[in-house]
Order: sequence, then C-alpha cells, then structure tokens
Amino acid sequence: MARPERLVGIHFFNPVTRMQLVEVVHSERTASDSIARAAAFCRKIDRLPLPVRSSPGFLVNRILTPYLLEAVAMIEEGVPAAQVDAAAVSFGMPMGPVALADSVGLDICLSVVENLAQTVNISVPAGLRQLVAAGHLGVKSGRGYYQYRHGRPVKSGRDAAAINVDLVDRLVLRLLNECVACLREDIVSDPDLIDAAMVFGTGFAPFRGGPMHYAQQQGYADILERLTALEMQYGERFKPYTGWTDLTAADV
Repeated sequence: MARPERLVGIHFFNPVTRMQLVEVVHSERTASDSIARAAAFCRKIDRLPLPVRSSPGFLVNRILTPYLLEAVAMIEEGVPAAQVDAAAVSFGMPMGPVALADSVGLDICLSVVENLAQTVNISVPAGLRQLVAAGHLGVKSGRGYYQYRHGRPVKSGRDAAAINVDLVDRLVLRLLNECVACLREDIVSDPDLIDAAMVFGTGFAPFRGGPMHYAQQQGYADILERLTALEMQYGERFKPYTGWTDLTAADV
C-alpha cells in the first residue's frame, strides 16, 4: 500500500444488530489518528470500539476458540453436549459453548480454527471436520452437535442433570489462559480491555467482571496451580502461559 498508516479493520460480531462491541484492528504501521477516526465512526453508529493489534483471530475469536474446542473435546470423550452447556451456564455464561458453536455455524467455527491452528497451539478436532463435511452445520442446517426442531435444540433433561465442576474448570481455565497469552502478546494494552471485550463481545458472565477480573479475584497463583494440574491430567493444551508467572509475581 502507498499509505499503510491509513489501514484499519472494523470487525463486527454476529448478530450485528445486537452486539455492541466492534474490534478496531490496526497494524504496527497504522497511524494513531487513523485508529481514533475508526473508533469515532464506531461510536457514531452506537457501537463500542475496541482497538486490537492485528493478529490471527484478533482478540475475541482468539480467546473464544480454545473454550469452544474444549467443549468439543468433552463431547468426543463422551460427555453429552447438554451437560457441557449446562456447566458453562452454571458459571454464568448466557449460553453454552456447544449451542454457541451451532448458532455461529460449524463451518465458520472450522474456518476460524483452521486459521488459528497455523499460528496458535491448537488442533482441529476430527469430529468437527466430519460434521461440516456431512453438511451438519448447526442451527442453519437443522443439525450440528444438537438436532434442531423449529430452530430449537432437542435436549434430554437427563443429560444436563448433574453439573460437573471439573467441566466448568476445563472450559473457563482454557479461556483464561488464552486471555493471558493475548495480554502478554500485546493484542490489547491492558486487562480491562480484555474484560470489556469478553463481556460485550461474548456475554462472558457479566457479574464476574470479565475473565481477568475473575482470575484476580480467584488468585493468580491458584489459577496457575489448577492449570498445572489440568495439564498433567489432560495434556499440553492446558500448559499455563508464561504470563501467569508475571501476574503472580506482580500480585505479591
């Protein structure tokens, strides 16, 4: 480009008519006044602008993807989808990760995962590929991880009866771990912006104040200890990012 300092990206969230957050994506060469003009435009159309550095997945999709993938891993272990979703809702999420993936569209989820897998330490679940290949894309096709009748998932109340605390930890801690990675990589400039992004962009349990606030309230050292235990039990995907050590040291 002749003038790369003018380039910004404006990333809306679905459904656009309801979601207030907009990511204003910039590169290292984008001029500060270009970012400010893009943010002003977003405010003019009654949206909440969040400046983020250009990186695969930007911020919200980058953080949300491991959370969704952990839900898929649980299903592939034999945990009913309704039980996975019930665990997330019990934490305070507006909807479960499986229902969210079906709503977004499994083809779109697969595309995001494949894009991120090139640069982030995640793998593409075989079951997700198989569903997309079979045309089971979620709500829009009538079947995904759930089957749908009149646009609503068909669930068995028995499947979601027991809330498993381990499932909650696995979902939430993978999300928190990715938040710390994004903070350390300077995708955004401070933890409050991550909290705002996840509350307004995904509906992350608002009463918990956002993921970084929740981690601070729980205690960074305790979160780090729990991640380490999960890594030993479930593998490298729970390996704590080095940012936890920095947060723990700063919190002493």
